[in-house]
Amino acid sequence: MTDEQALQGLVEAFNAHDLDRIMAFFTDDCVLETPRGPDPWGTRFSGRAAVREGLSGRFAGIPDVHYGEDEHWACGEHAVSRWLLTGTSTAGEHIRVRGCDLFDLAPDGRIRRKDSYWKIVG
Repeated sequence: MTDEQALQGLVEAFNAHDLDRIMAFFTDDCVLETPRGPDPWGTRFSGRAAVREGLSGRFAGIPDVHYGEDEHWACGEHAVSRWLLTGTSTAGEHIRVRGCDLFDLAPDGRIRRKDSYWKIVG
């Protein structure tokens, strides 16, 4: 499986809201950096348990979150996914935003770091 195919599989796991399947794509020492948070890198989650908790928060905050119009490419130990996120927040806000993930990959192709960015709409 190519890195691009793996990233397509990751999007499919996200769209299925399947945390177990999502976490299979990550290394034990993985890091997740979200678009929002108190620091320039957003909010950082380090380690499998923390990353799983951070991703769980995405599904809790946007229960119908969906990633579409996705594209993926990789170069060595780095990869990018670009997508359109849609959904409705628990507060009733309709979300439609372009974003991307920058990935650092381990030698086995699993994700060591997922750094997410969203366009600011409004």
